[in-house]
Amino acid sequence: MKKAVVLGGAGHIGSYLVPMLVKAGYAVTSVTRGKHQPYVTDRAWRHVEHLYLDRSKDTHFAAKVAAINADVVIDLISFTLVDTQKMVAALKATKLSHYLFCSSIWAHGRAETLPADPNGVKHPLDEYGKQKYASEQYLKQAYLETGFPATVIMPGQISGPGWTIMSPLANGNTDVFQQIADGQAISLPNFGMETLHLVHASDVAQLFFKAITHRNQALGESFHAVSTSSLTLYGYALAMYRFFDTTPQINFLPWAAWKKVINNPADVDKTYYHIARSGQYSIANAQKLLDYQPQYTPIEVAEIAVQSYLDRGIIHHA
Repeated sequence: MKKAVVLGGAGHIGSYLVPMLVKAGYAVTSVTRGKHQPYVTDRAWRHVEHLYLDRSKDTHFAAKVAAINADVVIDLISFTLVDTQKMVAALKATKLSHYLFCSSIWAHGRAETLPADPNGVKHPLDEYGKQKYASEQYLKQAYLETGFPATVIMPGQISGPGWTIMSPLANGNTDVFQQIADGQAISLPNFGMETLHLVHASDVAQLFFKAITHRNQALGESFHAVSTSSLTLYGYALAMYRFFDTTPQINFLPWAAWKKVINNPADVDKTYYHIARSGQYSIANAQKLLDYQPQYTPIEVAEIAVQSYLDRGIIHHA
């Protein structure tokens, strides 16, 4: 039986990916910092081994992962080049046949042309994106020079039940959903034409899984884990008014005026970095090489997540 290790196994992607691997016949070890419950229940979890390690505190983290001697390692929680380098160095002495690295569309930053190519040159805007891109470049070089079996997966804005999703204001504040549910007016920045790329965590897990099952085609490649289309803030807001059956009241404000209305530096900062990356991310190579078939549109993902907000009492609607 082949072994698979999922670093961050109880997170949103891992919650869907781990059961897929178990059902495909893998002996799966889920590595987490603590005894976190997955976001979705599945009987397959009864067959999963659990290893509790804190990457940020355990200097022997990579060595302990390597000691499992897994065939496949899915790394969902490497956020720095140094951590990626340590993991690669530790895994080289094992029977590893595939290392899958979770990057992010944030590695792109501003795009020159659209749709953005997952294997193209990227221009990240912040430290998070720069570290992800640095890891991507390092893994590509390791594959080309030494044959290290790496694949890069770049999710969009991961969404789904139990998750704090990006709102039509491109931040995680849920107040705008309540305002829409109450039939109130909202204000979008600029013309509302900036985009988000909401993607269901199960679709992200699907792409990781298909990269594993199509290993030869996936090695040395980067893939976007997104749906077939992006969603404008305006379209997102309209969809939420339809969801709550309230009359759309959407205003538009220049960025400087919008910032003053929001009056929350953390929310404004989150919005800025999301809309500054507005884009459309190609999944052509994922479809051609891996048979990737996302099951949810961005609007469907948003509706599922907002229903979860209602079910959990985070927002209310009569």
